[in-house]
Parts: sequence; C-alpha cells; structure tokens
Amino acid sequence: MSRPALRMRLGRPDDARAIGVLIRRVVRRWVVPDQPHDAAMALLERLSAQVLREKMAGGQRFHLGYVGDVLVGVSAMRDDCHLTQFFVSTRYQGQGIARQLWLRTMRDALHRADTRRFTLNATRCAVPVYRHLGFVETGPEGLSPNGVITTPMLLELVPPPVSRRKQA
Repeated sequence: MSRPALRMRLGRPDDARAIGVLIRRVVRRWVVPDQPHDAAMALLERLSAQVLREKMAGGQRFHLGYVGDVLVGVSAMRDDCHLTQFFVSTRYQGQGIARQLWLRTMRDALHRADTRRFTLNATRCAVPVYRHLGFVETGPEGLSPNGVITTPMLLELVPPPVSRRKQA
C-alpha cells in the first residue's frame, strides 16, 4: 500500500471547527473508553471550536495534515515544547501520517526556539505511538489535573556537535 500524499500547513482560527470535528471523532473512538466519564465529557468540551480558537490566539501552533481536501491529522504545541494535541483520523492511521506530522511539528519548534526537549501527556492508547516516535515515559500513569488518565512522556534531542574549525 502506498503512502498517501500528505500536504501540511499551519492552522488558522477559521480551521477550528474542522479541527474540533476531527479531534472529537478520534477522542470518542480511542480515548473516551479508557477515561472516567466526567473527565471524558470535560475533555470533549475542551475540544470545541471556540476553545481551539482561543488556544490559537494564545500562541499554540496547530499543524494540519491533508490528504486531498480531507483533514486527516492535527498536532498542536504549546510554548514550542509541549505537545498538547496529536491526532490522526482513524481511517488514516498506520500510514506514516503521524510520523510526518510529528517531524513537521518538531522541526517548527526547532526552527523557532531551538527546542531540544519535548514533553506530552499521553492517553493509554497513544503511549505506543509516542514510543515509536522516540518518546519515553517519565512517570507512571496517573490522573492529570483535569482528571484524564495520562502518562507523562519526554523526547530529548541530542544537540548537534559543535564544529571545530582549524585556524590557518
């Protein structure tokens, strides 16, 4: 099976509705079953178009992945170091889209802030995906302040070697 051609761009406030639809769909399918009911419902409320627009206005950068005209993936990073959203449409999972989206998001943070340390809080179903991308657990699974069950994870990049030029 060939990989779909993925087109990526930064999200804009007018994308918030489509982003919310995609994320809520994935969250209902993969995240909600492992969460306490009240935490799951509150999580879904935090994924409304209005809340997502507010996050964009607050500086979170959303990267969007499209196959044709279909939004298939979303990632968002806060402060160029903490991944807050990372979702690929169920239909498009297992096709390399998550890796491409992550690399785009990571490179953006590297370019903007020379970030070498990335953090996130992974839901149970996402831990294997993040491990595959190079993240490691930094603590046990537990309740976040919002009541969502997550595992803290970290990816540290090795800094590039310092070039030493011989002086003539």
